[in-house]
Amino acid sequence: MNPSLPIEKDLFSPLQLGATQLKNRIVMAPLTRCRADDNNVPTDMNRVYYQQRATAGLIITEGTQISPQGAGYPNTPGIYNQQQVNAWRQITDSVHAQGGHIFLQLWHVGRVSYPGIQPNDEPSLAPSAIKADGAYVQPRALENSEISDIIDEYKHAAENALAAGFDGVEVHAANGYLIDQFLRDGSNKRTDLYGGSYANRSRFLLKVLQVVTAVWGSDRVGIRLSPINKFNSMSDSNPEALFSYVVEQLTPLKLAYLHMVEGQIHDENFAESSSTFKPSSLRDLYQGTYMANLGYSKESANHAIKTGTAELVSFGDLFISNPDLPERFLHNTALNTTDLETRYGGTEKGYIDYPLLG
Repeated sequence: MNPSLPIEKDLFSPLQLGATQLKNRIVMAPLTRCRADDNNVPTDMNRVYYQQRATAGLIITEGTQISPQGAGYPNTPGIYNQQQVNAWRQITDSVHAQGGHIFLQLWHVGRVSYPGIQPNDEPSLAPSAIKADGAYVQPRALENSEISDIIDEYKHAAENALAAGFDGVEVHAANGYLIDQFLRDGSNKRTDLYGGSYANRSRFLLKVLQVVTAVWGSDRVGIRLSPINKFNSMSDSNPEALFSYVVEQLTPLKLAYLHMVEGQIHDENFAESSSTFKPSSLRDLYQGTYMANLGYSKESANHAIKTGTAELVSFGDLFISNPDLPERFLHNTALNTTDLETRYGGTEKGYIDYPLLG
């Protein structure tokens, strides 16, 4: 073998991801499943679910709220009290016992909260008092002091994730939740230091990253963005310019990775071809590890890694119904199909009962 020739990489090539050595480049994407208990504490069923999927190079947990106010849906887990920390510790220990790695996704939904979810039925909070379409509550615009309080909650949640034994955390800045609401001008009409210019609209995100990386170190913190995703009534007048600016600010931080949702979720026509701006083009601006997401198959993911357009690829729906997805990819085995009726909420059915190979 000629040592001067580059080694061809694929989904099964190992990768040093910051402080974490991954055995493959197949990532389990964060997936809301609504199966925590009524107090937002993970259960043993959740432990089995993640343990089953520990052959992924990296697991990113479902969105996990940083405070009671950060919740938007029933039975989603939190990371703001000791009972939740203890429950997550059982999960991380189980994943590590199987040789896996797991990051916690830090989540605040902002305005996207249903009636009855917020403490004392108070209004949800957002950059501006603009309601998302659908059955959501009318939000209240955040005061500056409240923004500082939420940043402190991100820090506390990051500390709790560290105590719970995670390998790192991902800051959820995508899909129309609080940080994304600050970034995009369809939901942010502020005229203070958190609104208007790209620098101002990015300020909240960068402050959150500052406190989270202070807890973890930058090489164990990832971030997720979704520049053209319209989910949760999101829009921006110039997403290419906005997110180009954001990515340029991220590069010097030397984060573990940038996790990019490359199109529109919950849409059969998810491909980014529906927009003249391609989020994947931001990969050229980002000088760091790039994780691609949305609609990838084994073949397209391998192509992305071989051509260097991504170092990692995350899979969502395929991991719901195929807990042993890496093994199925390795052996070119048929894939299970996801039961859409059991995707959100429920029991073990459609959660931990999908068949494994053999």
